[in-house]
Amino acid sequence: MSAEPSGAAPAPPPAADPPGGRRAALVWGIGVAVYFVAVIFRTSLGVAGLDAADRFHVGASALSTFSILQLLVYAGMQIPVGLLVDRLGTKKVLTIGAVLFTAGQLGFALAPSYETALAARALLGCGDAMTFISVLRLGTRWFPVRRGPLIAQVAALFGMAGNLVSTLVIARMLHGMGWTATFAGSAVAGLVALALVLLFLKDHPEGHEPPPARHPGTASVRRQLGASWQEPGTRLGMWVHFTTQFPAMVFLLLWGMPFLVEAQGLTREAAGTLLTLVVASNMVIGLVYGQVIARHHTARAPLALGTIATTALLWAATLGYPGDRAPMWLLITLCTVLGACGPASMIGFDFARPANPPERQGTASGIVNMGGFVASMTTLLAVGLLLDATGGNYRVAFASVFALQLLGVAQILRLRGLSARRERERLVASRVEAVHVPA
Repeated sequence: MSAEPSGAAPAPPPAADPPGGRRAALVWGIGVAVYFVAVIFRTSLGVAGLDAADRFHVGASALSTFSILQLLVYAGMQIPVGLLVDRLGTKKVLTIGAVLFTAGQLGFALAPSYETALAARALLGCGDAMTFISVLRLGTRWFPVRRGPLIAQVAALFGMAGNLVSTLVIARMLHGMGWTATFAGSAVAGLVALALVLLFLKDHPEGHEPPPARHPGTASVRRQLGASWQEPGTRLGMWVHFTTQFPAMVFLLLWGMPFLVEAQGLTREAAGTLLTLVVASNMVIGLVYGQVIARHHTARAPLALGTIATTALLWAATLGYPGDRAPMWLLITLCTVLGACGPASMIGFDFARPANPPERQGTASGIVNMGGFVASMTTLLAVGLLLDATGGNYRVAFASVFALQLLGVAQILRLRGLSARRERERLVASRVEAVHVPA
């Protein structure tokens, strides 16, 4: 990670704030609905992992490949999607995303083989990758800057509501209706989301049109990426996202249900209730974090580091508990704390947002969003390999979480002071410019 060049210029102050209001909420709500459906599709494998292993006759490593490939595509698409959002606008990118993730969910329902199912999850991951950055961009186009942290947390909250649908609805449909009917039936939601985007979504309110889109060459794209990466706030945001998101993502996306059922001896119903607790905790904590950061900007780093430390402590207590199984009170506490991981990961965007001008917001958000999914993908693979290598020892497999947390914390501490100094310089520059603007 390179240091900040001394000659880098502060980002220019933002233009006049969008008005917000009821119409903004309605338009933004359409984008959030697309993200909500994408999360349902993304996390539907989390409650179907054991069924997928039986259906395709695969072991732990091959099962983890479903989620690894999906996240590999997702993470790899983040920077291209950020550039696309900056160039094409939200409506076009969300339209493409809805088409792709709906096709992926339907393909997964009808897949006759493991290889075909893998291709379907990759397609789903590609479409899913286009949703969240688009929703963040939509929020900055329709709402005032001061509401940015809360708007981002609320968007993430609706994403977790999609996870809740997977946990409560998809799981019941799967055991009541079977594999094909469940996944094919859920794909209808993607068609509804696509229709809403085509009919009602607008990129920005009247009077707040962005500058005319340019179609630069490869050199300009590299400059835009370089300018975003040179900002310490962007890099800090990426490492915050990297370190905070993945423990809960790995738990909810694939390995939580097998861990609770096979290692902790719970029934599927009890395990599903604990997964639901993670989601419910996420939704409550997300609102709290959003309000705190909107009012106290300096709380960003303490909240992120505190969440990382608490998560590591609860994981260590659960994995190191004497005896074969951890008590229920400890599992409940672990799942409650895991609910803070998603809201803490959103803090990464709150470091990157003020560090970049409007025309680089999508690119910077893509860099940040890539962090957590790279960490999740790495941990999913490590857990699967360690489970196969140790004959199903979840304590050893889940210990891989600590290695990534140590790496992330080291980078956060390295970049924290540099990012804070750049924010102060930017604030002083904007105040000086405001003083010298003629009335």
